[in-house]
Amino acid sequence: MYVMASETEAKMLQRLDELEQREGELPSFVQLYRQVLRLQAEARSRFTAPKPKLAEDVISARLSQGIPLLSFEDLSLDWAQVRGLFQEIIRSVAKDSPDTSKEVKTLGNILSKKAVLEEVVRAWYEGSSLIPIATRHSVDNESLGLVVAAVVKPFLTTHSEALLPKVDQESWRRRYCPICGGRPDFAYLDEERGARWLLCSRCDAEWLFQRLECPYCGCQDQNALAYFTDDEGLYRLYVCEQCKRYLKAVDLRQAKSEVLLPLERLLTFEFDIQAREDGYRSCAEADTSERGEEGLS
Repeated sequence: MYVMASETEAKMLQRLDELEQREGELPSFVQLYRQVLRLQAEARSRFTAPKPKLAEDVISARLSQGIPLLSFEDLSLDWAQVRGLFQEIIRSVAKDSPDTSKEVKTLGNILSKKAVLEEVVRAWYEGSSLIPIATRHSVDNESLGLVVAAVVKPFLTTHSEALLPKVDQESWRRRYCPICGGRPDFAYLDEERGARWLLCSRCDAEWLFQRLECPYCGCQDQNALAYFTDDEGLYRLYVCEQCKRYLKAVDLRQAKSEVLLPLERLLTFEFDIQAREDGYRSCAEADTSERGEEGLS
């Protein structure tokens, strides 16, 4: 079995601490991830879970039309809390990554302004390119996106937990998240029947999806779809030759201990390395214009 999102952060931190005790000093990117996770967990503990403001008929209509439930206007964001978490993450990254401290501090100065912060969060959430904003403020586009994603994560997952029970899993089965419209960046095969579920890269929502379809381009040509497994059959790497993207997955039928899905993204980084060496792209490298074509913007 795996742990629901509301219980996950403490268990993830405990698992990382145990990994450090067992294997010694963790890689720097794992240490940074752990520190950001602590800050996100603290933010979640202070953030009151929002009650869905959407009427049942609105929820039903959006889902039937393939529209994710949460538009940017539907988000209940306390901007003081968002800005506070942003500053905490900036300080942590600057401290643990001296080589990037100058750029990180520049990001901190720019996004300390409420108007700019809101502009960036909206653009990120709606799938618009961050390049114009990054260029205007002379910061790196990728770094900007990563920091914003980390800041919004705890608030977005809280919204997701409140709304996910409203989703009819059998009828959604789309290539994007039913809650926030994000792309999947991980998957799992359930214990009951080996059905494939996708995990949203932004809000950690889970949704049922076809086993024999690419979750990025929709390809159903079996000659273009394949997957590879590790020696134990626990992990899978799905690849699509049509769009050259990959998706990591864990088979819960093969799991011998508790699986923390969000943490699996990190602990399977060797699959990312291998996939990229073989010429495949992750969902993070997808062209944001494709989200608009899918009706998400």
